[in-house]
Amino acid sequence: MSESTINVADFKAHETDTGSADYQVALLTQRIVHLTAHLTLHKKDTSSRRGLLKLVAQRRKLLDYVKANSEERYQKLLAGLNLRK
Repeated sequence: MSESTINVADFKAHETDTGSADYQVALLTQRIVHLTAHLTLHKKDTSSRRGLLKLVAQRRKLLDYVKANSEERYQKLLAGLNLRK
C-alpha cells in the first residue's frame, strides 16, 4: 500500500471534520505508511522507529474505541485502509 492509495477525505463525517475517530485513524495510517517507508531506507533511525510504535499504539486504541461503538464503522475502516485484524 502506498501513500497515494489512502484518501483520508473519504473518512470524514462531514466537510469540516477533523476529530472523528474514523478520520484520525485514516490520518494515523497515512503517517504510519510514510514512516514505514522511511525506516526501510534508514534502518538505524531509532527515534523514528519509536515514534512509529507510538503511532501504531494510538491507532490501535482508536480502532478499539470504534469497534466498541460501531462494528459496522470498524469493518468499513479495516476494509478502506487495508488493515488486518
